[in-house]
Amino acid sequence: MSMDAVTLPDLSGRTAVVTGANSGLGVETTRMLAGMGARVVMAVRDVDKGREAADTVRGETEVRRLDLADLASVRAFAQEWEGDLHLLINNAGVMAIPESRTRDGFETQFGTNHLGHFALTNLLLEHVTGRVVTVSSSLHRMAPGIDFDNVDLVGRYTPYRAYAQSKLANMLFTLELQRRLMDAGSPVLAAASHPGYAATRLQSHSSSRIQRGLLAVGNRIFAQSAAAGALPTIYAATQDVPGAAYAGPKNLGGQRGAPALAGRSEAAWDGVAAQRLWTLSERLTGVTFPLRAKPD
Repeated sequence: MSMDAVTLPDLSGRTAVVTGANSGLGVETTRMLAGMGARVVMAVRDVDKGREAADTVRGETEVRRLDLADLASVRAFAQEWEGDLHLLINNAGVMAIPESRTRDGFETQFGTNHLGHFALTNLLLEHVTGRVVTVSSSLHRMAPGIDFDNVDLVGRYTPYRAYAQSKLANMLFTLELQRRLMDAGSPVLAAASHPGYAATRLQSHSSSRIQRGLLAVGNRIFAQSAAAGALPTIYAATQDVPGAAYAGPKNLGGQRGAPALAGRSEAAWDGVAAQRLWTLSERLTGVTFPLRAKPD
């Protein structure tokens, strides 16, 4: 996939944060944004790996520690932030891992993929001037809804059930974030993206050896590159798209090809569920939306 698939703007003088920027989609997103002139803060759990990745990027980068599975780390990252933030790219994620808990006691995929980014976004939002792009997955379609009575899936956990729920949460978070931004009269736009079938290290964390083997074969035969997989995020971050847009590859059922606006499940359009998820997320993280609704 050529970079010609997206017309890239000049981002000189702008700052972006990319979570999970030390490998895969994150480092490719960083590479593209830095290539457009942006200063990119690579928010990573392992600073040494982050610096190794930064050494492969042409342009201005800075590596800072962020562990999305630890709300204290999220708060520390946000408290240290100064100045405007043009783009917040919520890219980091874990996929189909064995059942476990974050430092704060949440199911790890929901806690990392959704709650960590929920807290980070709201804690940084007063600095954001451009867009918040959250990387979801076409596998959000596997989730019929959020299990509000058992969001940690206790007794019901399977790696892909939890992953799909966390990616649906990303979609509903984007939907409600855009609604709140509009109510506050904010020019900031919220969008989501998915990479299609991209060859990254994410699939290597599957709890099943058989699944890891099959995914490795799929990566070699069917998958597009991590760079191509990052293009929908760049599309959502830089192109003329509507609020709550969802971008992904346009070919092979959304698995490959140039980026375009993508379809989503009916559950991902559920505004009532999105508001309910937001309320739950505020309670679980202790973080609230920082902007006031404009008066009628």
